[in-house]
Amino acid sequence: MIRIVGLDHLVLTVADIAQTLSFYSRVLGMTPQRFVSGGAERHALAFGSQKFNLHQSDHVLDSNVRHATPGSADLCLLTDTPITEVAEHLAACEVDVILGPVRRTGAVHPLLSVYFYDPDENLVEVSNALKN
Repeated sequence: MIRIVGLDHLVLTVADIAQTLSFYSRVLGMTPQRFVSGGAERHALAFGSQKFNLHQSDHVLDSNVRHATPGSADLCLLTDTPITEVAEHLAACEVDVILGPVRRTGAVHPLLSVYFYDPDENLVEVSNALKN
């Protein structure tokens, strides 16, 4: 049996890498990165000990990816920033909260979450872990 212990990265398919880098760094404080993989320059957004690698939808990076589609992700990100401050920051960044704050069930703890869309209409949930 395989035991998974964490997530290193995931790949977000996007329509415009520059727009995505700008949004996630401005709104969520992620750090843009450049790296080379397979001889090609790539872009990523780092946060904590994880990252999102970015794949521009009109440029094939990996022939094994069958359905690279912008806007198909549904992400939940944890923060220790109080969710009311998250909502205020989103408003200051002119990002519409589409739901929340609302209680949800997380992998380890109950969550208090707000939901919004990124530029590709991926659904982004930002949450505080609640201690029951």
